[in-house]
Amino acid sequence: MKWWQIGKRDADLERELQSDLQLEEEEQREHGIAPEEARYAALRAFGNPSVISEQTREVWSWDRLETLLRDLRISIRTLARQPGFSAVAMLVIAVGMGATISLFTVVWSVLLKPLPFDRPEQLVRLYESSDRFPENVVAPGIYGEWKRESRSFSDLALYQDWPQYNLSEGGALPEQVRATICSWDLFATLGVQPRIGRSFAAEDDQPSANGTVILSWALWKRRFGGDSSVMGRKINLDAKPYIVIGVMPRWFAFPEQKVQIFLPAYHERTPEEMAKIDNHQFVVIGRPKPGVTREQATQEVSAIVRRIHDAHLDLPFMSSGAGMRPLIDYLVGDVRPALYMLLAATGCMLLIACLNVANLLTARSAARRREIAIRTALGGGRFRLIREQLIETFVLFSVGGAAGLALAYAALRWLVTTQSDMVRVESIGIDAVVVATVAGLVLICALLAGLIPVLASRSENLLAALQESSRGSTSGLSRTGVRKVLVGAEVAFTVVLLVSAGLLLKSYMRLRSNDLGCATDNILTMHFTLPEVQYSKPAQRMAFFDDLLARVRALPGVDAAGLVRAVPGEGYFGDGDVTIVEHPPLPQGQTLLAIVRWADPGYFASLSIPFLRGRTFGSDQHLDGANEAIISAEFARQYLPTEDPIGKHLIDFGRRSYEIVGVVGDTRYELARPPEPTMYFSIDAGTSSGAALVVRAGRDPESLSLPIQKVIQQMDRELAVSDVLTMNQIINKSSLDANFEATLLAAFAGISLLLAAVGLFGVLAYLVTQRRTEIGIRLALGAQREHVLHLMLLDGLVPAFGGVAAGSLLAIAAAQLIRSSLYATKPLDPAVFAGVIGLVFGVAITACLLPAWRASRVQPATVLRSE
Repeated sequence: MKWWQIGKRDADLERELQSDLQLEEEEQREHGIAPEEARYAALRAFGNPSVISEQTREVWSWDRLETLLRDLRISIRTLARQPGFSAVAMLVIAVGMGATISLFTVVWSVLLKPLPFDRPEQLVRLYESSDRFPENVVAPGIYGEWKRESRSFSDLALYQDWPQYNLSEGGALPEQVRATICSWDLFATLGVQPRIGRSFAAEDDQPSANGTVILSWALWKRRFGGDSSVMGRKINLDAKPYIVIGVMPRWFAFPEQKVQIFLPAYHERTPEEMAKIDNHQFVVIGRPKPGVTREQATQEVSAIVRRIHDAHLDLPFMSSGAGMRPLIDYLVGDVRPALYMLLAATGCMLLIACLNVANLLTARSAARRREIAIRTALGGGRFRLIREQLIETFVLFSVGGAAGLALAYAALRWLVTTQSDMVRVESIGIDAVVVATVAGLVLICALLAGLIPVLASRSENLLAALQESSRGSTSGLSRTGVRKVLVGAEVAFTVVLLVSAGLLLKSYMRLRSNDLGCATDNILTMHFTLPEVQYSKPAQRMAFFDDLLARVRALPGVDAAGLVRAVPGEGYFGDGDVTIVEHPPLPQGQTLLAIVRWADPGYFASLSIPFLRGRTFGSDQHLDGANEAIISAEFARQYLPTEDPIGKHLIDFGRRSYEIVGVVGDTRYELARPPEPTMYFSIDAGTSSGAALVVRAGRDPESLSLPIQKVIQQMDRELAVSDVLTMNQIINKSSLDANFEATLLAAFAGISLLLAAVGLFGVLAYLVTQRRTEIGIRLALGAQREHVLHLMLLDGLVPAFGGVAAGSLLAIAAAQLIRSSLYATKPLDPAVFAGVIGLVFGVAITACLLPAWRASRVQPATVLRSE
């Protein structure tokens, strides 16, 4: 018998029983029984049809399923009769489930889901190590040695994902695109092939080869309209022709989603650059051969680096060892702590939601106490009644879980849009694992919330429940005790979330209060890179820079303009070793390190960076005549602490000598980083082909964006600009992650605080109802209403006191876990803890005031008369 034939089976059984009963009735009449008595005689002989029907169903294998379906229908009807209770419970569940599902989906998709490559668990990222840089990127010469000498890897490839290229073709507007330059076998190492066209071949990755390029799916769709005839077409990158040979699959977003083109590394860099063993620029990935452990492979590559290091002790940036770790750990390492922290927060929020629903179910169970007692007295089995209650809870959590899944879907769409820079953001989505997790959460949470009221009522006396009146009972008060414990637990977890959110918000505020060391209001910046083909000579670059500054400074609304390699807050952008001529030589292998910036004389005034000593670059600082340097205050403090820096001489990484002519205020390359030693050289030396244009406007700097870009287009129609941002936008971008974490956690904490307040209100309101007669008697015997108000208020605040005490202890442990996410904030910040405790008590008092006030307004005569 199939389960879907249950209805037909029941109808057939009923017809068969009625037919047999009719035959028995006819036989009774044939034996002389009067017609009016034949029916009763037949029933006595045949037996009770209902009992026979039940006994027959017990033999059939689907009886338990039928019973379960019947209980499910009863539960749905019962919940439908109480729409207010059901709606509130489902809403609480949906909010808790939605937040948890969202964060679990992100954690699963970003941190736990395998990379979408062939045998991704085998892929590793290799790095060089030294005392100064324990995990450094790899020099191309070292990669070459590994490639030649290593026997531990079946595949080994390198890439660099920060270059920018000016893309132009077919008369369309130029644009600057992010590129990855890689060894020709990168895609083979990953086990990926282009969706259209072919991958790179070894002959493409040679300095003398024709330029070839592979497009990302997004660029192919956006720029070329998804036209497959683009294969074999020539496009210009930095004014040089390249042939399009392939398009990567839609899902491919390696190393990150911003990359739009792929180029062969040995074609893009000179042989001299690719042979350097101390210029760390590339990421190296590989696959150990079958049977080779990571420890064995690490020992081999580290030994190769050590041998090269010992042969070149004169190179200060030469690494002394090497290591490796799984590729996925390298890709997601920065976001792992934050995502786990947010997932833990949503877990707390879901637990609070479950406790809240358990509180509601306990109150509802108390209201149905007489009903359950009557059903038990009429023969209802205790297990059957418990099963019905659990099924009702399961229905609530199933509907709430489905609503939470819908909320999670919307939240993930928002997250993908607002956090488009997040690593592996393209993989975030609801899949079978997420759905299975939702089902598991629904089952676990339903059992947790459903068993609490069942356990709270297990010792109740049946006769007392049948005899109880509106005065309430000891049993009712015992349920109140359970509800107080539940609310106390809600308060405790809420305190944990509030403290964590408070610490992160304070950390974020301190981060935003950092001074970059320059002006930030009314400042516009934009980047551009001069193509090597058109601007191969330093004199050409210098002429372009000078002409651009002259034109921009002449625009209406421009107060000042300057050029620099990178503005404060944008990132590191490179460093170099330096020697101070007037100091004794450093021991072999040691050097001074400083951030390098190329700037024009007007840059410092444009960003209001103060001169502490000396002056800016002289007017004669051009091309080979550029021999002046400006240092930051931090450079002077670290390397010239007791000397006058002015007039000292530096020998830079190119072994050119520069005279220090000025000392300027410190700037930060990242908002969260302290100032680093920095040295500035004249951009008119023509060494740098890339620059950031800095413009200070009288008002509304963004209105200058289009006029400035038109100026650049007039000077070079093939030149594109990128990262057109105000300084305030750069600051917002650099603190976006901290803001996102603090805001989300604060939102979770706020929702949890609301749920805890509702729980406190419900407990005290229920307690007032249970003790209404007692309160009336107290008032009738002369108790003051103020005394009753204080008594009930204190009774309601007891779970809040217990919750705050337990929550504070848990918050101390939680604060230690998020220590790494805090900036200039102590994990045990007394102001945050005091503020949270004050806030929780303020909300608790507010939640308890109304029920307590209603208790003090009880009229004794009315209460006693009703009894």
